[in-house]
Amino acid sequence: MELYDTIGRGYPDIRQPDPRLAAAILQALGPASSVVNVGAGTGAYEPRGRRVVAVELSMTMIRQRGTEASPVVQASATSLPFRDESFDASLAILTVHHWLDRARGLRELRRVARQHTVILTWDPSAPAFWLADYFPEIFKIDRRIFPPVSGLAHILGKITVSDILIPHDCRDGFLGAYWRRPEAYLDPKVRGAISTFSKLRAVDGGVDRLRKDLESGKWHDRNGDLLHRAVLDLGYRLVVAGNTI
Repeated sequence: MELYDTIGRGYPDIRQPDPRLAAAILQALGPASSVVNVGAGTGAYEPRGRRVVAVELSMTMIRQRGTEASPVVQASATSLPFRDESFDASLAILTVHHWLDRARGLRELRRVARQHTVILTWDPSAPAFWLADYFPEIFKIDRRIFPPVSGLAHILGKITVSDILIPHDCRDGFLGAYWRRPEAYLDPKVRGAISTFSKLRAVDGGVDRLRKDLESGKWHDRNGDLLHRAVLDLGYRLVVAGNTI
């Protein structure tokens, strides 16, 4: 909660829902008519036309939810204030790694869902992309806090896992969104909406090296092949547990 009370200001300006990711999430939810969105933030991927209840701990994030956003309850993912099987499906988008007790939170997701649970996460076994050349500590931090996708089944039971390819013009400014737009990482507003950047002891050195490599053409010499790609597998995965409705 303290992290997002700090970095969450202005969050909706950078973290806009990407329609391609939204479509994949919607497909995973299937025809579920009721959904609880846990760790909901500003509600970027909450499906319209369904009964959705959001759960968010940070009041800074809650205050930035739009007037058309779903109703929200301020609560922790590890203690959801709902009866068993209160919703058709539960949803957690790039949030599980923030939970202090991830196993308990995952069990809560399954407890409140009659049918299935949908989680968008990052697989820490995935190789780092070029950003590690400038901020190597980012991937060390993320590999410590993201649960292994292969280990989610231990808590959730049988799961299906789908690769989420990130488009080069992804609208949602999470860590890997700018893989083909390196200059974006020079913007403090962009970095401010990416939680792991806030955990780095220092970023100025990496920012300066990236700026110099962009100006000199060194970045393009190393990574120019990416400029011809429309999508890239960076390790983001959509995990579905339980039976579809």
